[in-house]
Order: sequence, then C-alpha cells, then structure tokens
Amino acid sequence: MVNQFVFTVFPNFHEGGLFFFIPLLLIYGFIITGNLIIFIVVQLDVILHTPMYFFISVLSYLETWYSTTTIPKMLSNLVSKNKTISLTGCLMQMYFFHSLGITEGCVLTAMAIDRYIAICRPLRYQTIMTPQLCVCLTTGSCLCGFLLVLPEIAWITTLPFCQSNQINQIFCDFTPVLRLACTDTSLVIIVDAIHGAEILASFLVIALSYIRIIVVILRMPSAEDCHKAFSTCAAHLAVFLLFFGSVAVMYLRFSATYSVFWDTAIAVTFVILVPFLNPIIYSLRNKDMKDAIGRLFCYQKVLSGAGS
Repeated sequence: MVNQFVFTVFPNFHEGGLFFFIPLLLIYGFIITGNLIIFIVVQLDVILHTPMYFFISVLSYLETWYSTTTIPKMLSNLVSKNKTISLTGCLMQMYFFHSLGITEGCVLTAMAIDRYIAICRPLRYQTIMTPQLCVCLTTGSCLCGFLLVLPEIAWITTLPFCQSNQINQIFCDFTPVLRLACTDTSLVIIVDAIHGAEILASFLVIALSYIRIIVVILRMPSAEDCHKAFSTCAAHLAVFLLFFGSVAVMYLRFSATYSVFWDTAIAVTFVILVPFLNPIIYSLRNKDMKDAIGRLFCYQKVLSGAGS
C-alpha cells in the first residue's frame, strides 16, 4: 500500500536543481511581497475603500496562499534528494490548491459584475454595490471554493494506491494522482464534468459582462471618459484572460494528452506565472494603486524620520 508519492520531474541538486531554485525563490518572494503590499495598502488607504479595490485586495490575499500551497514544496524538491510527499500531504495540497483556485475564479466573477454595474449602471452603482454585498460575495466565493472540492478529496481518500508512486507533475493534482490508483476511477469523469461546468459558467459570466462593458464604452461620447473606462477594465481583463486561459489549457483539454514537458510548462504558467503577474498588473498599470503605495512608503519615511 502506497503511503507517499515521488515527484519525478524535478532535477537533482547537482544536475541543475540550484539553477531553478534561485529564480523560483526570488519569484516566490516577489509574489508574497507584491500581493501583501497590495492587500495592506488597500486596507490602510481610505481612498481605495471602494468595491473594486476591495475585490483586488481579496484576490491578492488569496494569491499569497494559493502560491504557498505549491511553491515551497517545489523549492524543497529542487534542493532535496528526497523528493517525496506523504499521501496526506498530497491530499491537503490538492484540496487547498483547488479550493483557493475556485475561490479566485468566483472573486474574478464578482469583480466583473462590479465593473459591469459601475460602467453600465453608474447611477445605481452606490446603492447596489454596498459593503455588505461585497462581503457577502466574498464569503460566498470562499464557501463555494472550499466546499466544492471536499467530495472529490473525500472520495480519493478511499482509493487504494498499490502500484507506482511516481507523480509526473510539479505538484499533486487530481489526474496524475488518480492514474496511480489501482481501482476503477471512472467516477472522476462526472466530477471533472461538474468542475468543467463551474469553470465555463464563471467564464461566460465574466466574458458576457466585459462584452457588454466594451459596447457601452465604445458608445461614450467623450474620448477621455472612454480611455479612462478602458484603462480601468484593462487590468481586470488581463488577469481574467491569464487565469481562465491557463485553467482552460490545464483542465479543459478533454481527451487531449501532452508530453511531460508540456504538462510541466502549462503547470508552471498556471502555478507561478499568473500569481507573479497579478501584482505587476494591478500596481504598475493602476495610477490610484501606485499613488497609494507611494503615500504608504512616504508615511513610513516620515515616521522613521520623526523617530530618529
């Protein structure tokens, strides 16, 4: 009976592990620092106490934990001879990785609805997007993410793993793990269909919202208003395309199969690249966010100068 798995795609330390370890460590540090800065700035700066920035701060907070479910273990595998993970650890990694991922998808859907109301129903925006509704949408997103994955994880715990214990992936995921079960796992097709429907539903809501938003923006008489509205939505649209594009390639492949190299490349995009780009998109392309970050650091300098 298998009680631990071995990751086979990681190179040994003396065979290039260090070459990947240092860049990944720097990227992980940037992901955590960048997303935490965005979260803290939104909480502290009163100017950013709006529904749009509230959802951005929630997304940034989720990204820190989403990355932490996989990257630290990947870093350990790059420098350790023992590239194993226990069955319990593997199940926990799968649960939190997918729970946080689904929650992020729900938050992105809430952000699209927020932008739709702000641009297409501006006169009713303040009365619809209240702080209470924002909290309810966030709570619902978390409940959706953390409850939907539980049945699949509970089912996997009942499966016997008595054959190979080698996972050809950079983290524990449903498909690579289920391949190692020595029993019929055809039930997973139904579960995958449900997850696929969830992904497509979120995608359609967001896509239809932004199509409507673009139509409304193009009808604006003022070029300045049009440019401002486009720049506001550009960051959200970029994150939406990055997130759901990588999700679609990773999980909506149906019967298509890829080599280990391409599976790993897609996983790296999904697990590392998207969380890495989010702070860049939301800070460098957002004037209000850049100004708020500047005010925070200037305030810290004033405090340190007064203290000395």
